Amino acid sequence: MTIRIGLDVTALAQTRAGTARYIEGLARELRRRSDVELHERAFGGRSRAWNVPRDLLWYPVVLPFTTRGLAVLHCPTYRAPLGGSAPLVVTVHDLAVFRHPDAFNRWSRTYGPIVIPRVLRAARGVIAVSEFTKRELVELLSVGEEKIRVIPNGVEEAFAPGGPAAEGDYVLAVGTIEPRKNLPRVAEAARRAGVELRVVGARGWGAVDLDGAGVRWLGDVRDNELARLYRGARCVAYASLYEGFGIPVLEAMASGAPVVTSRGGATEEIAGGAAVLVDPLDAADIAAGFERAAAQRDELVRRGVERARTFSWRAAAEATVEVYREVAS
Repeated sequence: MTIRIGLDVTALAQTRAGTARYIEGLARELRRRSDVELHERAFGGRSRAWNVPRDLLWYPVVLPFTTRGLAVLHCPTYRAPLGGSAPLVVTVHDLAVFRHPDAFNRWSRTYGPIVIPRVLRAARGVIAVSEFTKRELVELLSVGEEKIRVIPNGVEEAFAPGGPAAEGDYVLAVGTIEPRKNLPRVAEAARRAGVELRVVGARGWGAVDLDGAGVRWLGDVRDNELARLYRGARCVAYASLYEGFGIPVLEAMASGAPVVTSRGGATEEIAGGAAVLVDPLDAADIAAGFERAAAQRDELVRRGVERARTFSWRAAAEATVEVYREVAS
């Protein structure tokens, strides 16, 4: 039986990072399914000037009126209406705005703590992208475990071992340039290790200084070029201070790159024993992690590729449709 789903894709106008990967990968697989009739909803443009109208007009006022006739409305961020004619499913990628409010602009720090708990109470179903994020939902916001389903992200087909590899001796860091990505410490670790740091990602919020010897910022790149950079790297450094998943960890492993990532959070969970774990607050430990990754390269690559094969957007879509049917019944 076909189910009519509304999917809010507004975030695609604001970001090309992990949330965009999630929306694009999930929407693509949902469109391929004969049992889903997908209706995409969007508001506003790329300018940050749209942020406040989006939060004060689109979600609370306009979007609820577009849900008539839908079996479920899926908001793939924690921005969502508090009412409407269709049951609400919300995806939570992380709760960084609660753990690290200083890493966000004033509007997000104000909006998040007020609105997010109300959205989660209004939602019939909550999707967490990792067990770590599920624990955060329970511990920080007292969301009932019976309401949460853990559905990990997938990985794009472009990220696979054996393709072209970039030249040079470098460590690669991937992510939006913002405070919680911890890039200044990663850059310091690269200098200690005597290796070039290449950074892929758009500038986000916050004054993050990447100037200095041995750092090369590449901006946003297409997936084929990003896969080439992953394959050529001495290792991929993802020493973020806080993540709910960490898609670059998965992409790097799928591409056949050894990974160095933060101990004790979601990225350790996603790596599943296939990465070198470091203290993200200690540049010396991160630098030592680069050396361990180089020494263990063959084993890390083998385990990483095997681990990455357990994630797919097709599986994510299958599990998500089960959530839709559950909340619509």
